[in-house]
Amino acid sequence: MAPKTYYQARKRKSNTALWVAIAIVVLAIAAFGAYTLIANQPKPTKVLLETTAGNIIIELRTDKPITTSNFINLVKAGKYDGTTFHRIVAGFMIQGGQVNGQVDQIKDEIGSNNRNTPYTIAMAKTSQPNSATSQFFINVVDNGQKYSQSGFDSTYTVFGKVIEGKDVVDAIANAPATENPYIPGEISVPVNPVVVTKASILP
Repeated sequence: MAPKTYYQARKRKSNTALWVAIAIVVLAIAAFGAYTLIANQPKPTKVLLETTAGNIIIELRTDKPITTSNFINLVKAGKYDGTTFHRIVAGFMIQGGQVNGQVDQIKDEIGSNNRNTPYTIAMAKTSQPNSATSQFFINVVDNGQKYSQSGFDSTYTVFGKVIEGKDVVDAIANAPATENPYIPGEISVPVNPVVVTKASILP
């Protein structure tokens, strides 16, 4: 009986070690797969806006390919160089991107995670769907919540966020402004417009 009991115990230990080894291999494969998936995900593009008020760095979203690609192409083409933040409203947003020449309209990319929270960047447009071109605005408050009844979040495509230079955005938004001739009653034309001297893609 003793030898038989000994070998049975040894067999059980052997089986346990085998299952442990299999579990380790499975976990290693799963970890490698997760790492590969993360490593292969596209990295967000960062854009530097050098302005006369200071630098702003924007990280673009990867889940808004049409809007993000349009913005990147305009930056690479130098379209934003020399443009101004032509509309500023304290407690609302700063708007820029009015370029020379015609820019094709792009489709809206609203999606389920489209929130105009503070320091996000979104495309400006007319009241018509799919009418965004080059103009953009940077929110300085939660405009999605502030203007929820007008469907702000379901209208303006958010495609990035400011990761550096929030103080610059605030300074632009709170600069002196005069009445906008195109929007009666709105004080939004900057007295001393801030110029985007250079827009570039960061490495």
